[in-house]
Amino acid sequence: MTSPPLPRARIAGLDGLRALAVLLVVLYHLFPAWLLRSGYVGVDVFFVISGFLITTLLLRERARDGRVHLRRFWARRARRLLPALAAVVSLSASLAWIVGGDVLVDMGQQVLGAATFSYNWISMADGGSYFSAADPEIFRNLWSLAVEEQFYLLWPLVLPLFLLLPGRRRRALAALALAAASAVWALTRLAGGADVTRVYFGTDTHAFGLLLGVALAFVFHGALARRRSVAGVGPVWGAVVGGLAVAGLVVTAAVGGQETVTFPGSSIAASLLAAVAVAVAAWPGSWFGRALDVAPLRWVGERSYAIYLWHWPLVVLVTFELTGAGPDIEVPVLAGLAVLGATLALSAVSYRWLEQPVRRHGFRGAWRRARSGLRARPGRRFATLAVASAAVLALGGTTAAVAAAPAETSSQAAVDAGRHALDRARSTPAPGPTASPGAASPSGGAMDAAPGAPSVDGSRVSAIGDSVMLASAPGLLEALPGIDIDAEVSRSVWAGARIVQERAAAGTLRDYVVVALGTNGPVSTEALEAIVAAAGPERYVILVNAAAPRDWIPGVNRDLAAFAAAHSRVAVADWAAAIAPHTDLLAADQIHPGAEGGALFAHTVELAVEGAESRRATAEWAAERTRTVLIDLFGAGAQ
Repeated sequence: MTSPPLPRARIAGLDGLRALAVLLVVLYHLFPAWLLRSGYVGVDVFFVISGFLITTLLLRERARDGRVHLRRFWARRARRLLPALAAVVSLSASLAWIVGGDVLVDMGQQVLGAATFSYNWISMADGGSYFSAADPEIFRNLWSLAVEEQFYLLWPLVLPLFLLLPGRRRRALAALALAAASAVWALTRLAGGADVTRVYFGTDTHAFGLLLGVALAFVFHGALARRRSVAGVGPVWGAVVGGLAVAGLVVTAAVGGQETVTFPGSSIAASLLAAVAVAVAAWPGSWFGRALDVAPLRWVGERSYAIYLWHWPLVVLVTFELTGAGPDIEVPVLAGLAVLGATLALSAVSYRWLEQPVRRHGFRGAWRRARSGLRARPGRRFATLAVASAAVLALGGTTAAVAAAPAETSSQAAVDAGRHALDRARSTPAPGPTASPGAASPSGGAMDAAPGAPSVDGSRVSAIGDSVMLASAPGLLEALPGIDIDAEVSRSVWAGARIVQERAAAGTLRDYVVVALGTNGPVSTEALEAIVAAAGPERYVILVNAAAPRDWIPGVNRDLAAFAAAHSRVAVADWAAAIAPHTDLLAADQIHPGAEGGALFAHTVELAVEGAESRRATAEWAAERTRTVLIDLFGAGAQ
């Protein structure tokens, strides 16, 4: 027998705020280069609302019954969360199985995290990243659901300790103190060098929004518990303050674009603004609460849970199907609008035919009603059988997706292959440097003819790069035996400048310095100047331009070309032009080359180095010929 639901005393404005929160997140994920570059703060709005609403419900139940019925509370949470979650996970996993490839990576782990509401911790343990969206992880958005469910599990057990404190004010202050502690802990961890995703995903470091909502619930309980609804006409100042808070949320969502820099400040600011908006909306007689209850916002807000669940898997699957890359590639506008429409449609179906029946009748009641459909008129019987068949197929598809999941993405496999090749090369002695072909003899004898097409072996080349070079290491080692490669993932041009300076100081920098560091962000002219200065006038610098579906890449390549044109001993290896007709040689992320792509990268570098060697040899030959002519004309004193 299912437990009776609590009598609903609806709080005005919360559905409208949910609508705002989910729209911020969805638009941020669909169109990350548009206005809402920090739209992830919509999750913080959800946290504040959840903390406020759940605590309010618990306090109402205690005021009515003298206690909190834990089993009933957790049963209500299960009825609210599980139906839509099960549908999204099973159907999305089945679609991923049909699409195949990188979208299946870690599927078993993702399903486990979704089923146990531990996605945030499981993802962190596996090294997952929210802010680096290159990997097509279709259930990544479930990290926030995991945080909320962990709160739902623990908070009813902790609440009695707060109730031991006398008065609403002390209880609210205690919750505020914990919220401040969570925010300070997040800032401290980041200042101490912790990974930003660990801080973002962590329940301990991202609980400040939930706890702000708890504090609000303690403050408002006395006023709200006496009213079945707080909507109504109220003072103008409430509408002004609430409107400013909402405007502040939109501005916070629009500021930034470099999440690893703006977080956690952006999330803390959004949580405070959301707390103000909730307080004003819930205030008795609030105009603002009534304004947020307009039909369109209320419709979206009521379905916001399903909208949040559905949008991210659809974004990932559509992006991967269209581009073969992860969700950091912006979805084309028409495709994005199609995803938005599909999200709203699926959410409406989920809310009407799945979520509401289970919430009203419980799991057993909903199951009995579904079984009764088999004995109903033919139309309903057909619909029931169709839904049952779809559910069975979805479960089968999920099982198949888990079984077929590869161990790593194609880009990670390419990087790992490069790392293994480097490890093998470093375990064997490298050949020593050889003399420059065509250079003047030690005795100072003149060269009789200018060199034609000199070649350079790898013992004269130092290569410094990022993960693209690392993935290309097997090709470089084969094309340029003895090459010294120093490549690592997520490396910037400033890191390259430091490495060149250190190697030059240690005397290990070779004749040709190859630098491939344009993939991860715009390049700095100062950093390039530092590289050339450290290399000195006796060495050539080869700058490898970049090829990646990133909005900064065209600017990077223009800057590298302009820099090379202004420096006589700098050349560009045109990787972008070389790979453009052969993108099939790249991994699914359209960035990292596989074996054949790495060979093409190596060939591009080899041609650029040989071109630089040809210019060097030609210049040296010309200088030697000039010296010889002067000696012939003016004697040995002309030297």
